[in-house]
Amino acid sequence: MSELRDALEAAHRIALDWLNSLPERRVPPIAGVDQVAAALGDLPDGPQPSPAVVEQLAHAVGPGLTAMPSPRWFGMVIGGTHPAGLAADWLTSAWDQNSALRAVTPGTIAVEEVVDRWLLDLLGLPEDAGVGLVTGATMSNWTCLVTARDTVLRRAGWDVTEHGLAGSPGVRVLVGAERHDSIDSALRYAGMGRPEPVGVDAQGRIDTAALVAALKQRPGRPTVVALQAGNLHSGAFDDFPAAIEAAHAAGAWVHIDGAFGLFAAASARYRHLVAGFAEADSWTTDAHKTLNVPYDCGIAIVRDDAAMRAAMGMHGSYLIQDAAGDPFDRVPEMSRRARATPLWAVLAALGRSGVAELVERYCRHAQRFAEGIAAIPGAEVLNDVVFTQVCASFGSDEHTNEIVRRMLADGTAWTSGSKWHDRAVLRVAVCNWSTTDVDVDATLAALHQAAT
Repeated sequence: MSELRDALEAAHRIALDWLNSLPERRVPPIAGVDQVAAALGDLPDGPQPSPAVVEQLAHAVGPGLTAMPSPRWFGMVIGGTHPAGLAADWLTSAWDQNSALRAVTPGTIAVEEVVDRWLLDLLGLPEDAGVGLVTGATMSNWTCLVTARDTVLRRAGWDVTEHGLAGSPGVRVLVGAERHDSIDSALRYAGMGRPEPVGVDAQGRIDTAALVAALKQRPGRPTVVALQAGNLHSGAFDDFPAAIEAAHAAGAWVHIDGAFGLFAAASARYRHLVAGFAEADSWTTDAHKTLNVPYDCGIAIVRDDAAMRAAMGMHGSYLIQDAAGDPFDRVPEMSRRARATPLWAVLAALGRSGVAELVERYCRHAQRFAEGIAAIPGAEVLNDVVFTQVCASFGSDEHTNEIVRRMLADGTAWTSGSKWHDRAVLRVAVCNWSTTDVDVDATLAALHQAAT
């Protein structure tokens, strides 16, 4: 116990030093992979004290860390961990529970069942829907799409569990041309091949008329329609009422990828963006994004809980399973950490109004970014800023890419480069609980300097 205590105390001290450095720390790392690997050294010949190992790890890795939890990180949609979530995550690791079976780990399973209920209530989704906590948004999309695959094939008279996919009628998947690539990955992992893209408008919203036309092309074929809550570049949301009505009229399953946008439903001010979304059949989101829960907390929600269990569940004579069902019935893993514990802590710390305020604060910062960038000579905001994403051009692609490079070299903030509508863009994604107006102002000042 003394070695354990000393190791944890070292980790606690190092963690606080790291967190204390974030407000002023340069956001990009100062060391590359080869430098860090050299500092980590070769495999020791024998055992070493745990506290010394922790110290060595921190010394070697520190220079190669990117300040992703920084209030001035605006790259990928990555939130900085909320204090309650971080503390609960430490407890999760210390408790070391395989949170799969109700009868084996009732403490953490109770947390998960409460979190499931809270999430459905907060988002306004059916209270009897199935909820599974997975690693992230990609695996959430996979879980939902596999459930969709099995269900639409079963309706067509084909049992995937019994016969596999070979010889099946196949599943047609219609997606907006600007869907996130994780949809394509999930479909590939599920053996469903490439989706069929449907045209979108200037903000990346699926063209409902084009969707209706596509649905009419092969009537009767098992079909899934994947919609989007929060376009990667514009932040735009599909027209859910029209698209879902058309898809359901054609007998299709509707899935919504809302990795970061689904929590617009938690805010009265932004709930209009997801109007009608509760009529879909499945939904994806990721708690590490909008809610700032530590990584490893994707959320898969399926209206038909029985269909989710049929697609994901497994049985073994050695497993002490509960007649009421177990959490691992809804996910692809048996060995799974108690993901619900930090999620419960963040939801409990924020409360209903706190989640709404968090979403609204992100959106307010995004609006300030748009206004500040538009005031820079030669800059142009390319998207309608409806949520938390801002895309800007600074003239030619070459100049825009140079601004991205200068921002990373400056280190004040991290703003990513991307390509949208065949133009190079600088993209700002707001998704950190600790970002303040001061951080927005500092980032805009750095952008102005980089641009001029």
